[in-house]
Amino acid sequence: MKIIADENIPALDPLFGHLGKIIRLPGRQMSPEHLVDADLLLVRSITSVNAELLQGSSVSFVGTATIGTDHVDQVALTEQGIHFASAPGCNADAVAEYVISALLHLAEEAAFSLLDKVVGIVGVGNVGSRLARRLGALGVKLLLCDPPKVDADPLLAHSFVSLEYLMAHADVVTLHTPLTHEGSHPTYHLVNQHNLACLKTDAILINAGRGPVVDNQALLAFSQQRSDVTLVLDVWEEEPLVNRDLAKRVKIATPHIAGYSLEGKIRGTWMLYQAYCRKANLPVSVSIDDILPRPEVRSMYLSESVSLLTPVKLMYDPYRDDRVFRNSLSHLEAKQKAQFDQLRKNYPVRREFSALQLSGSDRLDQFNALGFSVSETY
Repeated sequence: MKIIADENIPALDPLFGHLGKIIRLPGRQMSPEHLVDADLLLVRSITSVNAELLQGSSVSFVGTATIGTDHVDQVALTEQGIHFASAPGCNADAVAEYVISALLHLAEEAAFSLLDKVVGIVGVGNVGSRLARRLGALGVKLLLCDPPKVDADPLLAHSFVSLEYLMAHADVVTLHTPLTHEGSHPTYHLVNQHNLACLKTDAILINAGRGPVVDNQALLAFSQQRSDVTLVLDVWEEEPLVNRDLAKRVKIATPHIAGYSLEGKIRGTWMLYQAYCRKANLPVSVSIDDILPRPEVRSMYLSESVSLLTPVKLMYDPYRDDRVFRNSLSHLEAKQKAQFDQLRKNYPVRREFSALQLSGSDRLDQFNALGFSVSETY
């Protein structure tokens, strides 16, 4: 069996190596010629999987090691009898932790308490629901917006607010929707010049979902008029090309790596392995614990007065990614685009909060709410 895979997908050998020959390729460079005699195609979000790519191929299984599926033409796959699988929720914890880390860093810089802020979450799926659960357990007041959920179950209407209400009343607006162009609630340019104007004074706007959910030109014009609003962007409308003028006005700017925890990436590959085993009626002989390495730092004893940011910064500091990313934007356009992909390909190991066990502090309940493992004994 021949397996074509994005070169950035981890743990391919222990999960798929025994099934056939693996050929790794850059995700943006995959072509029909590569797939002529292939059986499996494993991709990430940068590869557009459509009828053109699959024309003349022998592929019978396509898997994307991502939450989002807007880069896959599932209708075309169904028409060709190709089985499809994705990895919903694989990196949801990592994205939630990106948002939490960004907020705690901003809170320290601006001397505010996250517990005093109203956080509005737009899109309460795998990522949004986990972020809401963690922040809610911490005691943060939440506003939730997800019209498709309300359409599916009108009894939930009392738990959600409209986008207009959320934009006008939340101190923090964080976006976690899929990218859709059709249907009752398309998300393309969901945030635009009209509702940006509704943002509160000193609001924080975060997009760690899909770039085109925010009209980047409208956001640039808005930011030039409203310097009070803090922007955190991990995704960009035309990535790998990044609007440099907009990036200059963004407080924390990163190259689509919010979900790039080691656990999230390996979990995505493992979910595709499970899906293929089900399709091929094979036993699942490898567990995720078999391939997930032990973290370099496994425990930390905290003082009583420790801040929430201290262990969070140890696990993930978004400013490290921000600094490297901004340096890449100094290159000419072609090299800048290549650098965007290189930063993702060579992303350093980042572990999720749960990999670190905390003890000693009287704030262990709060750290546990954020997602850390805790122990009452040292």
